Amino acid sequence: MDTPLIEFKDVTKRFGSRTVLDRVNLQIYEGQVTTIIGLSGSGKSVLIKHIIGLLKPNEGRILFRGKPLNEMDKDEMDECRAGMSYMFQDNALFDSMSVYENVALPLRETTNLDKAEIDRRVMARIEQTELGDAIHKYPSEISGGMQKRVALARALVTDPRIVLFDEPTSGQDPVRKNAILGRIAEYQRRFGFTAILVSHEIPDVYFISNRILALYQQKIVFQGTPEELEQFEHPFKDEVIQSLEGLQQELTSLYSKRQFKVRYYAQLKRETPEKTYVVALFTLEGMGDVIAALGHEAAQEGIRCMGTLIDRHFGAVGGFSARLGMNEFVTVLPYADLAEAGDILKDLIEDFKGQGIQDISARALRRAASGGCVEFTIRVGLAQGQPISGIDAIVESAKKQQKEVARLRCDS
Repeated sequence: MDTPLIEFKDVTKRFGSRTVLDRVNLQIYEGQVTTIIGLSGSGKSVLIKHIIGLLKPNEGRILFRGKPLNEMDKDEMDECRAGMSYMFQDNALFDSMSVYENVALPLRETTNLDKAEIDRRVMARIEQTELGDAIHKYPSEISGGMQKRVALARALVTDPRIVLFDEPTSGQDPVRKNAILGRIAEYQRRFGFTAILVSHEIPDVYFISNRILALYQQKIVFQGTPEELEQFEHPFKDEVIQSLEGLQQELTSLYSKRQFKVRYYAQLKRETPEKTYVVALFTLEGMGDVIAALGHEAAQEGIRCMGTLIDRHFGAVGGFSARLGMNEFVTVLPYADLAEAGDILKDLIEDFKGQGIQDISARALRRAASGGCVEFTIRVGLAQGQPISGIDAIVESAKKQQKEVARLRCDS
């Protein structure tokens, strides 16, 4: 793998007699979304404040592109910090400034751009974060969700190479949490910055992360992909994952990916080989158009309704489901074959075409940043497996069988 963008080597941080970080070693790579997870008070925020230079370690070294920070001269340090931006957990907006002025502040304080260029950049970020109607309002006059968006717009207005997000979804309802994470993922792809998040929104944050760092008892005990974390065996899993994740996802009321696999192995792996089960893989296509036309929160309402509809039909007959990605769901129907699953799917599709479309449209448009009309499609694939089959292989088979089953239209 390439030289890390940022690397900690045996970093220790103490506040008086209290050790918060104890010989921490980690690597963060350029162009990725890296998420630091851990229990509340475990030192996650302290860790990222070392990255941006708000704190210095008592022991150990922090390297940027292979060079220790403590060996950089002033010009090198200034250049390093100029490419970073920080979104504070509590937003840190100035109450005496309007939304426009809060977003413009970093450009006015750290650049020599003229007024016209500052205005162009600020308005671009305000439009991208769906804040046009609040441009002249003050933080006290807008909702908590909008305040988060203002903080996000301000963090991105300088076109940073590295953006650090400290609990970016704290205090938000499930729809807004996922909308904020969706925005972060979208902007990271669009602008190519390196994103470093501190978050406890498990498993939702997995959908946007390339790499996970687990902080436990003052040390980094895991570094790797979300998929590798699924196989990680350590007390961290029991004490942190279970306490934060819960049994089902807040947004969709479906199982998390990890709990889905736990139930799969507990319920099906003990059965005799001749037993069969069916996997249904659902994908919502065109969510990018929904986001562009109606906004992130409207898109998340559509996903929420989709999860409810799936659970209504398959959960009623013993099926269990999980959300695999931002717009993808998987369902296992135990002790069933393709014919039985196909019949259930027919009823589900009729529900989509009837009340389901109305529900999804109505809820999405209530959240919409603006009026509009948009179409998106639902694709479904079915595959049959046996207890001796690996779940991942059957899911992949279902993906290959996917075809369009419904087209939904949201009209304002």
